[in-house]
Amino acid sequence: MRFIDYYEKGMARSSGGVAFIDGDTRHSWPEVDRLSARIAAGLSAIAPTHDARIGVYSPNDARAFACVLGILRADLVWVPINWRNTVHANGHLLELTGCDVLFYHSDFAGEARQLAEQCNTAIRLICLDDETETGNGLAAVCGDHRDVPQPLDDMDRLVALFPTGGTTGLSKAARWSHRTLSATCDAFWHCLATEEPIVHLVAGPMTHAAGLLALNMMPAAPTHVILKTPDPLSILRAIDKHKVTHLYLPPTLLYALLSHPRVGEFDYSSLRAMVLAAAPVAPEKLREALAVFGPVLCQSYGQAEAPMFLTFLSSGDLAEADETSPVFASCGRETLKARLAIMGDDGALLADNSRGEIVARGPLVFSGYHANPEGTKQAFADQWLKTGDVGYRDSKGYYYIVDRKKDMVVTGGFNVYTAEVEQAVLAHPDVRDCAVFGIPDKKWGEAVKAVVEMKPGASFDPDAITATVKDLLGSIQAPKSVDAWPELPRSGNGKVLKREIRDSFWRDEDRQV
Repeated sequence: MRFIDYYEKGMARSSGGVAFIDGDTRHSWPEVDRLSARIAAGLSAIAPTHDARIGVYSPNDARAFACVLGILRADLVWVPINWRNTVHANGHLLELTGCDVLFYHSDFAGEARQLAEQCNTAIRLICLDDETETGNGLAAVCGDHRDVPQPLDDMDRLVALFPTGGTTGLSKAARWSHRTLSATCDAFWHCLATEEPIVHLVAGPMTHAAGLLALNMMPAAPTHVILKTPDPLSILRAIDKHKVTHLYLPPTLLYALLSHPRVGEFDYSSLRAMVLAAAPVAPEKLREALAVFGPVLCQSYGQAEAPMFLTFLSSGDLAEADETSPVFASCGRETLKARLAIMGDDGALLADNSRGEIVARGPLVFSGYHANPEGTKQAFADQWLKTGDVGYRDSKGYYYIVDRKKDMVVTGGFNVYTAEVEQAVLAHPDVRDCAVFGIPDKKWGEAVKAVVEMKPGASFDPDAITATVKDLLGSIQAPKSVDAWPELPRSGNGKVLKREIRDSFWRDEDRQV
C-alpha cells in the first residue's frame, strides 16, 4: 500500500487523541491532520515539479513531523536533514538530491541561509516555527486542506531520499519508494503487533530510526512524546512520567542509561518494546538491560539501503533463551519482508555457520542511490544487496554480525572481527562503550587496539580489560593496547565514530591498511 493508506487508517481510529507531547504543549491528531493537510496543499501549489524534493531541517519537533506528513501526503519527496551534521555535509546532501524547498527550525536560521548560499540551485526557505524570522513562515505557504491531492497508486514512486549516514564521509542518498516505506510498516506490525494504545518516546533524531518508527506506527495513531535532547536522565524520567510503551535506542544510548547513577529510581513497568538498532548490542549489556527494564528488549537490523527490519530479535526470543545462549549475540531472524543469505568473496552463497557478507533481497531493499549509478552497481551482486556487514547464520536461522567488512583487522595473517572484540570488551563491568580497530604494527602489520569510555566513577585497568577479552575470545583477538578517552565521538544518530578514532592513529602513515 501507499503510505497515505496507513496514515488514513490511523486517522480513522484516532478519536481525537493526543498526537504529540512536546514539552508542555499537547497537539491532538485532528490538529496535526489539519496542519499536515494544509502543508500538503500549499506544497502542491508551489512545488516546481510533480516529484519535487522537500527537506526538513529541525530538531525533534511536532511541527517538523507535520511537515514530513505534509510532504508525503502531497506525494512529494522527503529529504531528511540531520541537524547534527556540518553545514558542508548537509549542503552536499541538498545539492545531491536537488532539494527545491527547505523547511527549517529557527534554531538553525543561520545555517539554513548558509545552505541556500552553498547550493548551486535555488532553494526556497520556509521557517516552520517563526513567522517573523523571514516573512516566509509556515502559514504563508499553507493552502486550503480541501485541495490536498491524492497520491498516485504507484508502488515504485519515489517518496524519500534518505541519507546513508556519512560517518566515514559524505552521505549517499538512498531512494525509497512507496514499496520500501510500506514494507517497513508491514514489518513493524508483524514484529511488534499490539492492540493497546502506543505511547512512543521520540528520543533519537526524527531524521533517523526514531522518525521512521513514528511513521511505522501511524495505523495506531500513537501518542509521540518528544525529547529535543536525549540525555539519559531525561529519557528515564520521560518513561516514568508519560508511561511510555515504545522507544528506539542505539546501543550506545542504552549503555548510557545503564551506567546512569539514577537508573534504579524510576518505574519502567509501562514499557512493552525497547527497540535496539544501529549496531550490534553487547550480550552482557543486553542481559543487564533485561534486569533493569524487564522483558521488553528487542533488536532489529537494517540500514538506509534496507531500513530497520531485515531481521528481528524479539523479547520472546530472549525470554526463551537461557543465560548462556548465543542468541544474546544475535540480531535475530529474517522478517517476512526480507530474504537474507551469507555470501563469500567469490559470490557463492554459503552454508550455515560460515562467515561471509550478509546480503539481502525483498521489498525492503532500496532501488539504488540517487544520481550515483556506479555506487548502485557496487551495492549489488547478482541482485543481492551487499550490506557490508560480515556475519553468519546458525542452524536455527539466527543471524550474527561480527564486523563491518571494511573494519576487519588482519594481524599476523589472522582475521580479527572488531565487532566481536567490542562485545567482549563491553563484557567488562566498568566499560560504558568502546571502539576496536587496527593500528600500524611493524611486526604484525596491524595490531588490535581498543579505545574505551569508562562508566562514571570507574577506574581504568587496561590489563583487566585485555584479560576479559582473552578469556572470551583468546589471545589473538585480545587488544594489544587499550586507551581510555573521557568521551568517544558519536554521530548524530548515536553511533560511535570508529573511523574518526582510528584515523587519529593512522594520520602519519603512508597507507591506511
